[in-house]
Formats: sequence, structure tokens, C-alpha cells
Amino acid sequence: MTTRRVGLLFLMAAVALAAGSLAFAAYPERPVKLIIPWAAGGDTDATQRPFAEIAKKYLDQPLVVVNITGASGTVGAREARGAPPDGYTLLSIHDYIHATYWTGVGDISYKDFDPVCLITSTPEIMTAHGKAPWSNMRELVADAKKRPGEITVGATLGSTSHLFPAKIEQLAGIKLKYVSYEGLAPRMTAILGGHILLTDSNLTQLDKVRAGQLKVLGIATDKRHPEIPEVPTLREQGIDLVYGVNRGYVVPKGTPEAAVVRLEELCQKVSKDPAFVDAMKKQGTDVNFLDRKGYAEFMTKQDGWTAELVQALGMKRK
Repeated sequence: MTTRRVGLLFLMAAVALAAGSLAFAAYPERPVKLIIPWAAGGDTDATQRPFAEIAKKYLDQPLVVVNITGASGTVGAREARGAPPDGYTLLSIHDYIHATYWTGVGDISYKDFDPVCLITSTPEIMTAHGKAPWSNMRELVADAKKRPGEITVGATLGSTSHLFPAKIEQLAGIKLKYVSYEGLAPRMTAILGGHILLTDSNLTQLDKVRAGQLKVLGIATDKRHPEIPEVPTLREQGIDLVYGVNRGYVVPKGTPEAAVVRLEELCQKVSKDPAFVDAMKKQGTDVNFLDRKGYAEFMTKQDGWTAELVQALGMKRK
């Protein structure tokens, strides 16, 4: 009797597994929500919408972009964390997920999600208002040392746009005055209006540089970037910092592996699509695909690096 019951249980389990496999063979059967935890028009939004558009070639259902902003990206992340782990919620994240956790801005960690893929990397640029009195980082540093805490810099507190100038402060021995904004789009509005003098940005703002509305003081790459070869790196100007924003996708913890694999495959296909590569070039962004295993390792490394930086800056969560 016991043997028959055990056999029956195995049979039922096999049937359930087969049913689940058949169900996900048709995945997705409805639109997948893509949560962007930043404002529409910002740098993350500008890179994720082309992804969603090009994904239509490779997925039977659309990725529906939803911007859920607030608390340095943690409101949207919290929404995704609480969503059903059924494969129909995808969250766009970048290195802010580490920064906001370790600075205590939010309680959400990359460990709250299952990785899908890394898709792009964007080099950081220190940008000034067009009428600011500096043309490069050396001039900015010299001025900041004369008047500590007076020069305004826009940042999303606890995020990458905060850690970037904070690390520059540490390395250069200066002190800036922070003004908080939720994402790059409002920071750009503020700096163009002269409400702040500095912020981080990327290569998408070059048209405004050429128009004289903004100045590029330095780029945080290892070597000069081919798009702006005339702009020196931070390292060339005495600030030993290479820094960028690395964007990828995660899903709620416990999402069925079949769905994660399908989304991972989607990332790989889109990353190789010439239309996506071209779209990212226009956004000043490099396509940098890593599968879910590689992305998991990458995030673990980034999280440790961020924790050490935040602690060194005296901002580590209590």
C-alpha cells in the first residue's frame, strides 16, 4: 500500500510539473509590466523604452513601461518586490539599488530579486551650467577649495548621482552643496535654469553642450571617449575615478525559472539587435549584456564596492 501511494505521489508530481511546463511554453500570455523607477524623459527611461519597443520583435506580448518614481528609485523597486512572482513584472535597476540600501535611503536590496540580465553601461560625466566659471575639473576643484559648501550640485540622494560627486569630493578634498532631485530629467531642468551649477550627466546632453547651455568638465572613463575626445578624463585631471551606471533587469524573488529563462533570452536577442545598439549609441550608452549568472556575480561585486565606498564617505546605514 505504501509503495502504491509513493508511486501515486510521484505520478501526481510529474503531471503537475508537466502542466507547469506546458503553461510556460506559451509564456507570456499577457503583457509584461516593465517598471522604471525613475521619471519619464530621464536617462534610464530613455534607454529602457527602446528596449521595450525592440522587444516586440522577439516576444509575443508587449512590455508595458510604467514609471513609478520616488525615494531615489526605491518606490518603484518596492512595487516590484511586492508583485506576484509570476513572470509578469520586470524591474529596471541600476547601481542605485546598492547605493540606496547602504546609505539607508531605502530597505530594498538586490538580494530581494532574481537577476535576469545586465543590458547597458553608461559612463558618468561631470557637467556644469553653461555660464559656470570653470572649463574643467581642475578649475572647479580650485574654486571649491576657496569656498567650501557653496557650489551647488544636483543629485538623487543615496543614488549613483550622489555617490559620483561624493567620491570626487573625497578624492579632491572639496565640499559641495547638494540639492536633491528625483532622476536626471529634473536635474537637467534645474541646471539649464541655473538653479544648480553642477550635476552628473551623460553623452545624451552633448547637443546642449554644443549650444553653450552646458559644459562638460570631465568624464569618468579609463580613456578618453571617442564621442568627446577633446574632453579629458577625471584621471587626467588628478581625480583617480572611473565610474558608470550599469542597467539591467530583475524579477520578484521566486519567479518561475521558465519565465526568467525566457526573459534572459529576450535580453540577449535585443542586445544583439542593430537597432538597439544604434539606439544606445544615440543615448551615449554601451551595450553590455551579461546573462543572469554573470549579472548575479556582477551585482555581488558592485554591492561590496558600494558598501565600502559609502562607509569610507561616512554615509553607511545605521
